Amino acid sequence: MTSQGDLTAETGVIGGSGFYDIEGLTDTRTVEVSTPFGSPSSPITLGTLHGHRIAFLARHDQGHRMLPSELPALANMHAMKQLGVRQVIAVSAVGSLSEDIAPRHAVVPDQLIDRTRGRRSTFFGDGMVAHVGLADPFCPELSRLLATESERAGVTTHEGGTMIVMEGPAFSTRAESRLYRSCGAAIIGMTALPEAKLAREAELCYASLCLVTDYDVWHETEADVSADAVGQNLRANAANGRRIVAGVVEAMEARARDCACGDALASALVTARDEVPPVTRRRLDLLLRRYWGPA
Repeated sequence: MTSQGDLTAETGVIGGSGFYDIEGLTDTRTVEVSTPFGSPSSPITLGTLHGHRIAFLARHDQGHRMLPSELPALANMHAMKQLGVRQVIAVSAVGSLSEDIAPRHAVVPDQLIDRTRGRRSTFFGDGMVAHVGLADPFCPELSRLLATESERAGVTTHEGGTMIVMEGPAFSTRAESRLYRSCGAAIIGMTALPEAKLAREAELCYASLCLVTDYDVWHETEADVSADAVGQNLRANAANGRRIVAGVVEAMEARARDCACGDALASALVTARDEVPPVTRRRLDLLLRRYWGPA
């Protein structure tokens, strides 16, 4: 596993649609990380920004070659953990389900509704059971910092709100879009799950910067969402996202890790240590060694 010397970082950034790199990184190095759950979506770029070590991962690979359902989310999050990352900023393109959340606005959600199907959403299984708490799926401290820096960057920002995570890759039907609005959801995306669940199991702070590209298909006067229409807003959103992420990284000095994210497994492990199959124990070593010692 890659996790020594200059191959470490404190903050991970996962770039979504249109967000394929971070400007201003120095001392960069691109690494291929091998994990017990396969290879991540892309090579990871390590570098320094405002004095902080950053690990950047392109969620859909360079050139956007992976469907949301194809993403190796377990490998992506485990790779961040291997590199020493403690907090992950996930940047995503989303659709708006609310009149007051317009394209090119930013949303920092605080809740999720899972409408995905068939995605593996846990590191555990194969003889090892753990149940983490997910009542508040995003780190409140990191989310607050994201919202503050988004406002500071001059982007209209909505702090809080529920994100529907759908399977994709097709966009919603009109009936689905209206149903999601009736649930009180603010935005809709395709990738925050299982990322948020896996980050919690890995005891990483996780927050999402959601950049709005469209009104989905519920709006009566706006054009329906399409790949072409989304593309026109992605470029502007990507530029905003880079400025916001840079601001968050610069402000990291002032952030104390006072949240509970880093202790998520403390009361979540159900299976007794001596009951876990050795192969499973070794695969989960990075997550469990804090509590059980090395495998």
